[in-house]
Amino acid sequence: MPKHYLLYGSERYALAILRPVQDAIRARGDEAAWFFDGPGAEDLVAGERLLSVQEVRQWKPIAVITPGNHLPHFFPGAKVEVFHGFNAGKPRHIYIRGFFDLYCTTGPRDTQAFGALAQKLGHFAVIETGWPKLDPFMKEMSGPVPPVRTPPVILYHSTFSPSWSAAETLYEEVKRLSRDGRWHWIVSFHPKMDPNTVAKYKALQNEYLTFAENDNILELFPQVDMMCSDTSSALSEFLLTGKPVVTFNNRAPGPQLIDIHDAAEFEPAVERALSRPPALMQAIQAFGEAIHPYHDGRSSERVLDAIDAFVAKGGRNRKRKPRNWWRKFKLRKRIGYWGPA
Repeated sequence: MPKHYLLYGSERYALAILRPVQDAIRARGDEAAWFFDGPGAEDLVAGERLLSVQEVRQWKPIAVITPGNHLPHFFPGAKVEVFHGFNAGKPRHIYIRGFFDLYCTTGPRDTQAFGALAQKLGHFAVIETGWPKLDPFMKEMSGPVPPVRTPPVILYHSTFSPSWSAAETLYEEVKRLSRDGRWHWIVSFHPKMDPNTVAKYKALQNEYLTFAENDNILELFPQVDMMCSDTSSALSEFLLTGKPVVTFNNRAPGPQLIDIHDAAEFEPAVERALSRPPALMQAIQAFGEAIHPYHDGRSSERVLDAIDAFVAKGGRNRKRKPRNWWRKFKLRKRIGYWGPA
């Protein structure tokens, strides 16, 4: 009998993260289906199966896999977290919500942090697998970092939180620098970005600046020579290309970044990044190995292996998960299900 795996999303970005898992499930002769409690279901394509709450319960998946921070406790199967991004220094990345049986971590840094909490709390397991979203990217990415284009192409990407985003602070600089033709720009924002900010940047479009609507930012990485950002988890994904990143007031700066604190520093920082100093390039490589040392494009298979191993051992941890009454109530309300657990 084929195994059933439920892919669970609350945002459209779940599709890019979980579709490689779906491919791996199907390659094994098993079955995958989807459930969404937010945007994303409308973007499923022919051959992708969407289930209702009752259908999920009848289908009885052996695991529910999500990149989000919650999932219904009343769904059958092991509850598995695969993360929606790398730790960018924001709060609540290393945070246990009490919903999950198994955390599939992306690399040594997260494995160490979550592993220590697993030892302390006892109600979840941690297995390092790599990040499924990167599987197609890793299969295509090979060889040395390509040389800078002429003219160079810069990706500007910002997170949505006003306290972390530099989109408004750097708007005038991006506007100015995207007018002289020295560099070409691609602008991409988090899907929750303030619509007013999005409109301002869309209005900047000209022959030197394009606003990208891609749901999967990885599609943009091969098109550019560097990235400018703030405290977005996408910058860690970009660093895995080996190319530089300029950040503004990053919450977790380090030698792998060129971090600035004033808009006047922006243009010189971009120039430095495009020059690719050797010490910076070495720090980028070391950082990539710490957060995601897997280059084989098989993280999805490792996630499935981790689930199989967890289920084979009984699918239980040494302690029960917290009762979590309030979060469970809010999730029931969100989904509109008040039936039995």
